[in-house]
Amino acid sequence: MSGPGRARPPGPPDVPPAAPRAEPEPILPAVVHAPHAHPLPPTRPLAPGRRPVLERIGMAAIAVIISAFFGLVGATSLERGELFLGTMAVVGAVMTAWVGLVSLLRG
Repeated sequence: MSGPGRARPPGPPDVPPAAPRAEPEPILPAVVHAPHAHPLPPTRPLAPGRRPVLERIGMAAIAVIISAFFGLVGATSLERGELFLGTMAVVGAVMTAWVGLVSLLRG
C-alpha cells in the first residue's frame, strides 16, 4: 500500500495475497455416543498398603522439623504480641506433629 507520502515497508515487491487456508482435518476422529456399546467393567480401588518403615521414619522426621519451625514462629509471635499469627502457628505445629505421628504409627 504505497502511495504518495507513504514509505514502502521493506520486503519483497508486490506479493499477491495468499489463498485462504482450509480448515485442518482433526487428528482424532469425533467421539460418537454409542448407547449399544458396553461400558468398561467396574474396577475396585487399590487397597492402600503399608509404607516401608524407612519412608515412614523419614516422613515423621520431616514433620518434626516443620513442626519445630511452626512452633518457633508461634512462640516468637506470641512473645511479640501477635496473638492471631502465634495461635495459627501453634495450631500448625500441633497439626503437623499429629500428622507425622499418625504417619509413623499407621503407615
